[in-house]
Amino acid sequence: MVTARRKPRSDALRNRERLIEAAKEILGRGGPEASLEAVARSAGVGIGTLYRHFPTREDLFQAVYRHEVEQLIELAGRLDATSDGPEALRTWLYSLVELVETKRGLLGALAVVASDESKAMFAEISARMARAVDTLIAPAQSAGRLRADITADDLLGTVYALCYARPPEPGWKDGVLRLLDIFVDGLHTGKPR
Repeated sequence: MVTARRKPRSDALRNRERLIEAAKEILGRGGPEASLEAVARSAGVGIGTLYRHFPTREDLFQAVYRHEVEQLIELAGRLDATSDGPEALRTWLYSLVELVETKRGLLGALAVVASDESKAMFAEISARMARAVDTLIAPAQSAGRLRADITADDLLGTVYALCYARPPEPGWKDGVLRLLDIFVDGLHTGKPR
């Protein structure tokens, strides 16, 4: 007999979300050495609850990373529907820098436990991120507002290069955003902002 899978209880969903938010903050600061007990404590749950949702460290790290990327992909869809091309792109790239800020510690954590599953997740997410960027640049390119020769891979590679070329010290993000503004201004086919 096959039993129907029940929906998770609302409190279980809330606990999962709180664990992801707490892990985002703690892993962003502590990287792979971050204490899972600290994550559970910050989320206001016991360590058993953490392990029920995320049986391994890698499961937790992947969930946090996926959560962050999903928010970024959703933002691309909202911006595509409501914004002008180059400025929508700038807003999205700023959000990507925010993700990288969180991801610095998280990527270190994932690298420590990197499995074939994590590698497959990164490949899938990279493709989805490129499609999200394409939704922002294609209309602006068609309208002649953004250089026609720029690709999603160019944009993502530039942001990652800007972010990872600087050591994670105070003020690094401000410097990255300033350079990103110069870069995005250079992508306009019209008058820069």
